Amino acid sequence: MQGYTPGEQPDSPEIVKLNTNENPYPPPTAVIEALRAIEGADLRRYPSPLADDFRTLAGLIHGVDPESILAVNGGDELLRLLLTTFVEPSETLAVMQPSYSLYPVLAEVAGCKLLEIPLNGAWEMPDDMPAILREQAVKMLILVNPHAPTGGLLPADYLRGLAREFKGILVLDEAYADFIDPELAYDSIPLVCELGNVLILRTLSKGYSLAGLRFGYGIGPTGLIHPMATKTRDSYNTDHISQKLARAALESRDEAAKTWERVRRSREWLRGELAGLGIDTLPSQSNFLLAEISAAIDTADLYLALKERGVLVRHFDQPRLDNRLRITVGSETDNEILIEKLRDILQ
Repeated sequence: MQGYTPGEQPDSPEIVKLNTNENPYPPPTAVIEALRAIEGADLRRYPSPLADDFRTLAGLIHGVDPESILAVNGGDELLRLLLTTFVEPSETLAVMQPSYSLYPVLAEVAGCKLLEIPLNGAWEMPDDMPAILREQAVKMLILVNPHAPTGGLLPADYLRGLAREFKGILVLDEAYADFIDPELAYDSIPLVCELGNVLILRTLSKGYSLAGLRFGYGIGPTGLIHPMATKTRDSYNTDHISQKLARAALESRDEAAKTWERVRRSREWLRGELAGLGIDTLPSQSNFLLAEISAAIDTADLYLALKERGVLVRHFDQPRLDNRLRITVGSETDNEILIEKLRDILQ
């Protein structure tokens, strides 16, 4: 078995860390205040088994019943729960290729079949997607949207049509949804209300600057949420501290949204600066860019040259990505340092 390989986590604060898609700005003020308010006596008893206070607030924000919310220990736990609960070893999980590299690992852990469907030459979904799912008798399809590592966004109308034709469960991994341009008016929540086979994954790791907290949640019809909540979920899967901080984060949605806007502005600035260096990037609705490196330059060498200069980005040594770097959109200062180092190396 091949396990998941995480991005490097350097100890030095001097490193410009643009390799794991973290939000470069601090979490909302209320989160820090909630953390300071935690007392030792609060930890003596077990937490709310289902994080009821958080579920109630998340339900209000998304316009769904709290019973349609499942709190989890990071979005990755929800992915594991979905496979454990709904996909038998004889059944097939489908993902796109390329995509989040944990998906194949979870399929192997679950012992189910895995179907990796290549994106077309334009990094878009194949035209015959419903037919592929039908012919391969796919039980579950996981789509990360906005897509990783390209940053492309599938419209909600496309997802609605796909879900209606699909006989299995459609999982929308929306880890990066907070960074979508509001003018696009993307909203997948109605799909959960309209259809019985769509479940959405959300996380506080990216948009709320809480990657170190490990807290996420699922939004889905009760027919999908209830079996995980009552049968296959670990007991007390989210702790007292994370529940308190997660609720404080959602209560501070307006403050967090200011960082999303800063990231969107920096994303466009960074894309323009990279273009000025002759580096093309795909349009992105996420907090990262997938940069294509010229054939005259060894991409792995460029990655190492940046690392030697104190800048970490992500290089995937696999087909279609081996000539590209995935670059997290950092703070304004981090982005300027990246461009400066790139300019020096390329010259």
